[in-house]
Amino acid sequence: MPPLLNPRLSLSLKPFFLFSQSSFAPRKFQISRQFVSVKSRTFSSLASEQSSDNGGSSVGGGRSGALSPSLVTGEVQRIDVNPPKGTRDFPPEDMRLRNWLFHHFREVSRLFGFEEVDYPVLESEALFIRKAGEEIRDQLYCFEDRGNRRVALRPELTPSLARLVIQKGKSLSLPLKWFAIGQCWRYERMTRGRRREHYQWNMDILGVPEVTDISGSILIAEAELMASIVAFFKRIGITESDVGFKVSSRKVLQEVLRCYSVPENLFGKVCIIIDKMEKIPIDEIKRELNATGLSEEAIEELLQVLSIKSLTKLEEILGGAGEAIADLKQLFSLAEKFGYSEWIQFDASVVRGLAYYTGIVFEGFDRDGKLRAICGGGRYDRLLSTFGGDDVPACGFGFGDAVVIELLKEKGLLPELSLEVDNIVCALDHDLQGVAATVATKLRDKGLSVDLVLENKPLKWVFKRAARIKAQRLILVGNTEWQKGMVVVKVLSSGEQYEIKLDELE
Repeated sequence: MPPLLNPRLSLSLKPFFLFSQSSFAPRKFQISRQFVSVKSRTFSSLASEQSSDNGGSSVGGGRSGALSPSLVTGEVQRIDVNPPKGTRDFPPEDMRLRNWLFHHFREVSRLFGFEEVDYPVLESEALFIRKAGEEIRDQLYCFEDRGNRRVALRPELTPSLARLVIQKGKSLSLPLKWFAIGQCWRYERMTRGRRREHYQWNMDILGVPEVTDISGSILIAEAELMASIVAFFKRIGITESDVGFKVSSRKVLQEVLRCYSVPENLFGKVCIIIDKMEKIPIDEIKRELNATGLSEEAIEELLQVLSIKSLTKLEEILGGAGEAIADLKQLFSLAEKFGYSEWIQFDASVVRGLAYYTGIVFEGFDRDGKLRAICGGGRYDRLLSTFGGDDVPACGFGFGDAVVIELLKEKGLLPELSLEVDNIVCALDHDLQGVAATVATKLRDKGLSVDLVLENKPLKWVFKRAARIKAQRLILVGNTEWQKGMVVVKVLSSGEQYEIKLDELE
């Protein structure tokens, strides 16, 4: 390898790993005390003031970090550096993980032929309180805007989907296969994997009814949706030994209630109560069911059926002629054809808490039992009429980001993600900073990522920076080389270095 012409490079272009253990003291800036003073309050004391469950607002109202009107005569109160309770910041390392997760959401959706949509985070409050279930009503972040309209931060995406489909009307060509990734808000008690804001991946199919076609297959849409979730799990390293799906049908519940002449209008309320079975004591479940008008006998029979984990056992109790049994048998048959039969199991207790579900329902669960439901969905053929539209056959699922991240942590499957750039470009002299900018622009125009060193830094610092951002090449602009219209390129993985004309740099 020929020696470098610029003497400043002779020592500095050693392999970058020789400098990887170096450390540098940060710059210190002095602020004159005559202009501003800070109250002697610590971050920990501020945090303790806000430890009560007040949704993140400070004691006494307002934000704890409000500035005084005058910096000269007043005092600056240090802000609470934590985000509101139940919410998250996404610094670069967390944002890389979020982007990685969303990339897999989008790739699976693409592989299954779905199109991406989105909706406003802020919607009309009425959209979420029409037969959605009392739990969501109690958890809404809702308020009156300056136009005296009742609005809410969306707690889920499906009602917004319904609104958009009704808005588009007959201009839509069925079937629809849409997906969305959106932020949702619920003021609820926080547990592991449950926050007051989260991102949710939804996939929905509209216009495919649960009817038998000429080949005898039904529920193909539900089976396809579950196949997409399995495909996602496989992409991120999760197997059938880690997670599974509990599957049932709301028609099971309907058939039991019909035996006891329970009015149809109570069905939604019963589903909402049953959905709490793993959250509150069974005696409380019985009291709530009794309050709806169910007899003691009906409640005992219902709870007995809901404890069944075998489709064969369910058939013995309900008989094989009902729709629920036929639907479930077909779904398990389709699961075999899709290749994920080992992922699913029957569980009569799965009903889902939202009132608009009508048929097959399912939930993804952690087989170790350490986490809450990972995802859930089912058929909701009567959703649109809830909002005044004409019903369209529909099914879909929601998949939150927080629980699956906890699952990946539990299984040791979190990916190691770091910033990676193609090139780092550095001028060796201040008067060559403009030339370095030209080099960076040329490479960026070719689609390569470039980290341009914006200050005069010693090469030791530049090598350390290159290692941290995992740059592939270091490109140095020095006086001697630039007089010949050339720059120095160092391949950081191998240590190879060479000079090249700017016009030939790629």
